[in-house]
Amino acid sequence: MTESWPDGIVSTSWLAMHLDDPRVRVVDATWYLPNVGRKGRADFDAGHIPGAVFWDLDEIGDPADPLPHMLPSPADFKRHMEGLGIGDDAFVVVYDQLGLATAGRPWWMLRYFGHDEVAVLDGGMVRWKAEGRPITTAPATPRTASFTPRPRPELVRTLDQMRANLSSHQDQVLDARTAGRFTGSAPEPRPNCRSGHIPGALNLPVDRLVDADRKTMKSPGHLKGLIIAAGIDLDRPVATSCGSGVTASALALGLYLLGKKNVPVYDGSWSEWGSRTDTPVET
Repeated sequence: MTESWPDGIVSTSWLAMHLDDPRVRVVDATWYLPNVGRKGRADFDAGHIPGAVFWDLDEIGDPADPLPHMLPSPADFKRHMEGLGIGDDAFVVVYDQLGLATAGRPWWMLRYFGHDEVAVLDGGMVRWKAEGRPITTAPATPRTASFTPRPRPELVRTLDQMRANLSSHQDQVLDARTAGRFTGSAPEPRPNCRSGHIPGALNLPVDRLVDADRKTMKSPGHLKGLIIAAGIDLDRPVATSCGSGVTASALALGLYLLGKKNVPVYDGSWSEWGSRTDTPVET
């Protein structure tokens, strides 16, 4: 990564000072679960950080896959990035309107496709608004961009790999869903999806990574304590999971900030595992 860019996360004050830098591209990746009845695009249209473009998690995915927003092909990802004005020379700052709910997904996707010049805005729009910083409804200025995808297969886990892991125990699996969904005491938001978790998986709900009011990431010491308390051995490999690969990416970011730079995400996550009849489930 270019030395002048922050690594993994940026503060609102840093972004405010760099909004006019032509190398910086800000993206709003707000997204909601299908049972919430809200759309991230509507939030973006109602007000966003000046210069931001909207990253549609459902659109920037594999249109042929019945699972939600799975990784697209390199060619499709290249097309989407260039459409957003994100080129090889861009430093991308990702935020969402809830703090750290969905911004981790583009951070992980860009890194999967070989683009390390990306960070998540600490506190997201919640912190930006609380500090009285500017918000606009104006569209961003179009940019010409050339993006070169360089996929890193080691940053993703597939169904077959997760099945094999049941016996190999190569990866510790950390699930970002709420405790109720993890234990099976709360229903899944998607129809035809069983309740529970992958056998042997551990649970750390993603909202525990951030301060409840400020929505900023907790200190590295606090993050480390949470992850160890969840049962994770930081000296061993970890893979993350959630409902559909979104908040699992935020867990991967939290681990990244602790020095685990190549944590893979189970892309299909519970949308895949929980909807099948040939995968074991624990409650």
